[in-house]
Amino acid sequence: MRLFSGLCLALMLGGCASVFSAQVTRYQQWPENTLGATYWIEADESQRNNLQFQNYADTVRAALGPTGLVEASSAGAARFAVHIEYASSREREWRQEFVDPYMYPGFYGPYVGFHHPHWAWGMGPAIQTVAVDVYRLTLSVRIDDRTHQGREVYRATAVASSREDQLGAAMPYLARALFDRFPGRNGQVVEVRYPVK
Repeated sequence: MRLFSGLCLALMLGGCASVFSAQVTRYQQWPENTLGATYWIEADESQRNNLQFQNYADTVRAALGPTGLVEASSAGAARFAVHIEYASSREREWRQEFVDPYMYPGFYGPYVGFHHPHWAWGMGPAIQTVAVDVYRLTLSVRIDDRTHQGREVYRATAVASSREDQLGAAMPYLARALFDRFPGRNGQVVEVRYPVK
């Protein structure tokens, strides 16, 4: 079973509880005394003039607020350069799901015969293993410190999975997960859970 098979994105109002779950991996060598330091979100060539990127960048800005960093008035005035990457990839997984006994050949339940209803016994399983499409929703951030020759000081990736392609709906939760208990321990892998609003 894949690492992400247990993650459940409850943004699909269906088979999941109203909890968002994601796995966060982070590496950091965060400098001291950065409260109030400035940052700038830098777009690469493919992200410039991209409305999707601009929307996701706003979400990352909101998540950066609790860290104590402040957005600079321009790229040149910022100490930290923030880089964002995101993706939604479809994967195939095998999962165990409950079977509706009335839809499965073997079951114990009411059976309607030609003359009158009666109860029949079958040996079909209550669950079956099925192949399902799962979307791996990913948001990554890298922060470089310009006061130290652009040295990388923070890198984190948040991953959740969904039965539907819901990257936009998941983005506020993924961004929040990236900076949960920031900066955290170097090499740390944690699972975060948030109630879905």
